[in-house]
Amino acid sequence: LLCFHLLCFPSFFINFLCISFIFSFQTLGNNLTNLVKRNSELENQMAKLIQICQQVEVNTAMHESKLVEECDELVEIIRQRKQVIAVKIKESKVMKLRKLAQQIANCRQCLERSSALITQAEHSLKENDHTRFLQTARNVAERVAMATASSQVLIPDVNLNEAFDNFALDFSREKKILEGLDYLTAPNPPSIREELCTASHDTITVHWTSEDEFSVTSYELQYTIYTGQTNFISLYNSVDSWMIVPNIKQNHYTVHGLQSGTRYIFFVKAINQAGSRNSEPARLKTNSQPFKLDPKTAHKKLRLSNDCLTMEKDESSLKKSHTPERFSGTGSYGAAGNVFIDSGCHYWEVLLGASTWYALGVAYKSAPKNEWSGKNSSSWVFSRCNNNFLVRHNNKESIVEASLRLSSFSHTVVSSVLAVSAAAAVMCLGLTF
Repeated sequence: LLCFHLLCFPSFFINFLCISFIFSFQTLGNNLTNLVKRNSELENQMAKLIQICQQVEVNTAMHESKLVEECDELVEIIRQRKQVIAVKIKESKVMKLRKLAQQIANCRQCLERSSALITQAEHSLKENDHTRFLQTARNVAERVAMATASSQVLIPDVNLNEAFDNFALDFSREKKILEGLDYLTAPNPPSIREELCTASHDTITVHWTSEDEFSVTSYELQYTIYTGQTNFISLYNSVDSWMIVPNIKQNHYTVHGLQSGTRYIFFVKAINQAGSRNSEPARLKTNSQPFKLDPKTAHKKLRLSNDCLTMEKDESSLKKSHTPERFSGTGSYGAAGNVFIDSGCHYWEVLLGASTWYALGVAYKSAPKNEWSGKNSSSWVFSRCNNNFLVRHNNKESIVEASLRLSSFSHTVVSSVLAVSAAAAVMCLGLTF
């Protein structure tokens, strides 16, 4: 019967049912897949939460055990100090009582002698025989006077305050410290004070402040060259590119040996026994180093001015000794600059005389010094050969369109802008005479 009714339905209706079935089947399948995926994520999340709960239990038990241990140590220290102070009090008591006992014995002797003299003096005063009185009175009077004087010296001046004020048992400061006992937490992140930071062409002094200065054990300074990356978390996790200065005790540090005209990114980490926290990143830049020509690299037939900004041909300079750093080509004389660069866009402006053969560019420090710059794979130059201007690298040349009117002046200003992406490259200038 079912087949009969289906045969009676129009074909488009059957197609609609098939399409609806397929769509519903796919929708249900996709929803089921998403639900299974979501269920798996929930199971993973629950497993992580259970793991965290277990870790909380473990950490809590560890901290409780540590608390008991630390408090027991404090109690033991207090017990030991109590015993030491009690011994001192007892020793002081024995010393004072011994001293007082000696003074009591001296007083008793004086009292006995004084009592005997008093009795003798009273007996002499009762003597009715004037002759006998005169015989004994003088002697008794002298003994009474001597006893009176000596008794004034021997009578102890007992001061109750002196006997008990040598110890001051005041532990109020210690009580306040004990009342303030709490578990130690990691220090708050320090703050880099960029307005206080200073820089030279190869150093940067970083200053920072910390709200928890007294709980910080040490600081750690981390820095690297800033590449323009805005994701600081990703940048911070790339450990290999960071330089680390550990165990800094002050709130400032000077980093030496940096590249001139380069921007660096700095982090400061505050550390104690409980952990550490990082500051917000700070971007600081070294100053550009004043450009000069390096006399150690200049060809022997070149003479540099005292300020190392000008060079010219000098045949009398042949007495200069040859060094590996010095240019030594025949017919082409060069000198390197004193600034090393690793990347970026750099600009030079050179004032030339009547020379129509020169080259201006950059080269690796290891580039050959016995040939024209640009003739090898380690140097890149902008060059003029008579009336032609060209760029040269690895002995390959490309002509550059330039106005020849420049050659009509007695002095020519040559500007060069080079994009550099090579490590440890230096500016070089070559002339042909």
